[in-house]
Amino acid sequence: MSGHSKWHNIQKTKGAADAKRSAAFTKIAREIIVAVKEGGSGDPNNNSRLATVIAKAKAVNMPNDNIKRTIDKALGAGNTDSYEAVAYEGYGPGGVAVIVEALTDNRQRTAPEVRHAFDKCNGNLGAIGCVSWSFDKKGVIVIDNEDGELDEETVMMDALDAGAADFEADGPALEITCDPDAFNDVVKALEEKGYSFVNAEVEMVPQNYITLSGEGDVKNMQKLIDMLEDNDDVQNVWHNWDND
Repeated sequence: MSGHSKWHNIQKTKGAADAKRSAAFTKIAREIIVAVKEGGSGDPNNNSRLATVIAKAKAVNMPNDNIKRTIDKALGAGNTDSYEAVAYEGYGPGGVAVIVEALTDNRQRTAPEVRHAFDKCNGNLGAIGCVSWSFDKKGVIVIDNEDGELDEETVMMDALDAGAADFEADGPALEITCDPDAFNDVVKALEEKGYSFVNAEVEMVPQNYITLSGEGDVKNMQKLIDMLEDNDDVQNVWHNWDND
């Protein structure tokens, strides 16, 4: 999941997930294992981090059986998977701000691979904090209204009643944002009203965007995103490239 949540990016993300479904599920499974181990529970009602990951898994159509098997695996006495959450920050071509979130069992493998991606695509890896100040952490939920069956005002009122902070209709996408601490409650309330999502996760949302005009910069930026997202250790790539 990259960049901001405008509809064309959601469509692109969905297409990538279809093409690389196994890899996408593997990454989410890793998040589930970490959430279960750190939260000490396989019950999302008692483990808010797990509830957040399950919402993300459902949005990309990860089967419930896969989710349950992964939780059971994490709870198993013989499970020795151990992952550490690490973040990297830097600049892509044209000064685009990039945040890379990873779960790794070997920092000495992951860090050089991330640095190589930046170097190869005319970017540079920076110190922690160099770009994250220009992003806000928000819960982002997107509902597909491409068929126009949903009444926008009704969805907006349901979202606000559920505790959302903002609502925006962006073409066929109905985008709901909320405080990260309210994310699980908002998701649960909307699910109980029968809504399903094409995107549901806590994101790093940029405060402003950069447009790249040079063809070389555009190609390098897309290549950087692809290289990072193809890395098994990388969970999320957030950026402020406005690639409308």
